[in-house]
Amino acid sequence: MSDPTRPDDPAFEEQDELLAAEYVLGTLPGAERARVRQRAEVDGAFAALIRTWEARLAPLNDSYDDAPAPDLLPQIEARLFADLDAAPSQPARRGWFGLGWIGAGAISAVLAAVAVFFVLTFTPPGPAPAILQAELSTEDADLRFAARFDSSTGLLEISRAAGDAAPTGQDYELWAIDAEGVPRSLGLLRAPLEQVQTALVAGITLAVSLEPEGGSPEPAPTGPVLAVAALAEI
Repeated sequence: MSDPTRPDDPAFEEQDELLAAEYVLGTLPGAERARVRQRAEVDGAFAALIRTWEARLAPLNDSYDDAPAPDLLPQIEARLFADLDAAPSQPARRGWFGLGWIGAGAISAVLAAVAVFFVLTFTPPGPAPAILQAELSTEDADLRFAARFDSSTGLLEISRAAGDAAPTGQDYELWAIDAEGVPRSLGLLRAPLEQVQTALVAGITLAVSLEPEGGSPEPAPTGPVLAVAALAEI
């Protein structure tokens, strides 16, 4: 069931992303940081955002050795109170923290840009897109299927290059078989060209079996396996 306090609105998702990033960067005021920490204790989705940002920004710490925090209190007091005796009637200058909501919005935008820069710079790139292919056929090649998988889109296309449709009352069923030999159904092959949204890697075996109409009643082939081939990168 969805959380009624978190509307299904991309704007709220973006605000949560920014809030989680600011929390991890340590730029939130004390009171707001406490509220964010309390929310993370009861909101699992928001807590997951915080963990994601912690993982993204963790590489930034690898280049620095642990060091004690400097004692900045004397410098802060000197800047705050140095001019009080010299010009008591002169109003204090408004700094970053006196800019109001406009300043806070600008700071948030800068922090978001910095966070995005760090993510793009330090997040390791994912695997390069690959095109995988396989040709599945019977021993006499009377029935042949051509498979092509694009990892950038997750789309598997499989066409019946030779042979007829399955006999009446039966269906061809496509399977993906992992390295442990565990089959996973990818659906029925009724049309000359079928498209399946899935996740595959090089070396996975594709197989076509002949099943009762509607597919195998079990999580594995129950009819004869007619064609088998492993996906290979081209």
